[in-house]
Amino acid sequence: MLKTIKHFPLFFFFLVLLFITGISFCICTSKLDSFTSLNLYHPAWLDHFFSYYTLMGDGMICMAAIVLLFLFKKKKAALILFVAYLTSGLIVQLLKRIIFQPRPSLYFDQISFHYDHFVDGIEPLRSGSFPSGHTASAFAMATVLVLCLKKKKISLLCLLTAVLVGYSRIYLGQHFLQDVIAGGITGCIFALLSYYLIQQAKPFKSFKALKRTQPAYAQTPEQEYIQTIR
Repeated sequence: MLKTIKHFPLFFFFLVLLFITGISFCICTSKLDSFTSLNLYHPAWLDHFFSYYTLMGDGMICMAAIVLLFLFKKKKAALILFVAYLTSGLIVQLLKRIIFQPRPSLYFDQISFHYDHFVDGIEPLRSGSFPSGHTASAFAMATVLVLCLKKKKISLLCLLTAVLVGYSRIYLGQHFLQDVIAGGITGCIFALLSYYLIQQAKPFKSFKALKRTQPAYAQTPEQEYIQTIR
């Protein structure tokens, strides 16, 4: 897996840099300050854009990507993405129940803070803030696609897509920066684990070895006899 990672230095460099920067920002600022500083600009066109774009982190999009990979005969990639999505999603749901954190709307009510930028048409959720499930799915999908498709041209595009999903959750008032960072790290970790475990799985290696040892075509008894007398 390390060899594959080395093929995409920019993707993983910016990924790690992004997480380090985000964690540092969370440490240096309060939950409220980091949220408000990331929501200074709220024009109507961005409200409309992120209302739809946030669906890129929805489970249906991830399942659609799995189906497309399968249809384009990328069966191992489809399996890796499915396992990454499933495992990261389970961990996210488990953490939400263990680490009960209020969403921004409930948190603002608790501290009597008035926030003016909740987007019309987006119902602000109240509980289960940490970590962000949409962000975990987006980063899991981005990491798996980069590792499996092995196309450097799309690696930074995949990262940007995932980052915008994470930001959309803050912009729409559904999560704090801490939730998004935790979701992104969770998605990446389980994408890497899924890739490594499935790539190392013996059934796949045995199948590849069998394909290499099989003859290019089946011979009839007459053809086999001719081969022996030549």
